[in-house]
Amino acid sequence: MKKRIAQRIKLLNEEQNIFLKYLKVKFPLFHNSNFFFRDFHYGVKYFLEEKQLSTSYAEAEKCAIGFSKSLEKQGIFTKVNNTGWKVTYPEFATTTPGDPFGKL
Repeated sequence: MKKRIAQRIKLLNEEQNIFLKYLKVKFPLFHNSNFFFRDFHYGVKYFLEEKQLSTSYAEAEKCAIGFSKSLEKQGIFTKVNNTGWKVTYPEFATTTPGDPFGKL
């Protein structure tokens, strides 16, 4: 099981930009916003399943913990508390102030 988790974390690191864009489509993820661990956890699980890698809830949680540490080291995530981070990813900055979903 440890090998499976390590392989999945390696894939997430290798495809970090693709994963972050995938996450942004699935969840409200913006520059300077808060992002919660459970959303990240499910994002990891869904992304791996899209890659045809069956991953249990517990495995996805371990992958999310491991991969989040990498994002913290890079400064993309800043830990706020045990349940979430502040996102520092200028590529995800909104250009117009206000509700980004308001015009849907």
